[in-house]
Amino acid sequence: MSKNRVYVNAYESLSCVGDTKHLMQAIYNRESGISIDTSYMKEHKAGLGSFAPDEFFASLVAVTQNVLEQSPLENFNETLLIVGSSVGGIGKSEQHFFRDKSYKNINPKEHAISVISETLDTAFSFKDTRSLSTACTSSANALMLAQRLINLGAYKNVLVVGADALCYTTVCGFQALGVLSTQQCTPFQEGREGMNVAEGIGAILLQDVAISESVELCGSGGSSDAFHMTNPDPEAGGAIACMQNALRDAGINAEDVDYVNAHGTGTQANDAVEALAVETLFTHKPPMSSTKAITGHTLGAAGALEAIIACEVIKQQRIAPQTALSVAENTQVNLPLESYESTVKYVISNSFAFGGNNTALVFGALS
Repeated sequence: MSKNRVYVNAYESLSCVGDTKHLMQAIYNRESGISIDTSYMKEHKAGLGSFAPDEFFASLVAVTQNVLEQSPLENFNETLLIVGSSVGGIGKSEQHFFRDKSYKNINPKEHAISVISETLDTAFSFKDTRSLSTACTSSANALMLAQRLINLGAYKNVLVVGADALCYTTVCGFQALGVLSTQQCTPFQEGREGMNVAEGIGAILLQDVAISESVELCGSGGSSDAFHMTNPDPEAGGAIACMQNALRDAGINAEDVDYVNAHGTGTQANDAVEALAVETLFTHKPPMSSTKAITGHTLGAAGALEAIIACEVIKQQRIAPQTALSVAENTQVNLPLESYESTVKYVISNSFAFGGNNTALVFGALS
């Protein structure tokens, strides 16, 4: 059965280093947007990535408007919106709770993941909306769902938005797990301390027709370790499986991949498993890097934000370097310390989440 091809035709992002243009400048120049914060946990400091205190929802609308202006569309009336988020409106609930010292004025509709899609639907009038929450794979899974809906011909246009704001629940939750770094995170570094929680927005328009600036979403794949509530399978079975599934869906082989956009959070467990998975599957040692030392870990937004980075690597034909690395724990993977020009036809972008929930996306240059 033939399936419709899927093209990335417009996108925009916002992170602690700014919009997509500034994002790529920061990545290629290894200029981090992480700052050291003590406001969330007065007894602990943490490296966090922030961009818009109290302006998150206004920023969400502005980023989406920018995508519309870039796109071939006049409006989103015939477009499906799929949102991926892990936080939703929890920040709004926290504001009410800390102000009133009570939960009574919290609006359940503003608390839910769906508050993001409702905000955007009010502003733009989409044909329909969906919301997904699968922790740190949320917007990667939204992209996988969008791809499959377009493959089947159910929709011609799908806007995927990954969005998460900083809030006490997530910052303090990751501190309770003992995985927060007190400084800029150091993915794949020997003796790394942990991750940087950050906020971010990534909005991506997928369509069934190509334009001159398109990058193709060639394939996607998922897997589930079900090994542990928060830690991945140490033998990397789930990470390998999701990448194999994505490659199979894209109709390419492992040796066709020119760059691996790693999940690379900076935690002990994630980085060791991901490096092992890449070492095992990609024996030709393509360059791999994590950009989270620049942006922090934007949680549910990470899949969309890093999909945009993957598309930019293809468009610019330039490899993203690994920032904040001096001594790699796994020396069998290729972690370039500097940006360089290279022929990049295919990029695989990884997202891993709690519960062994794994997603990989394959992007390709137009042939």
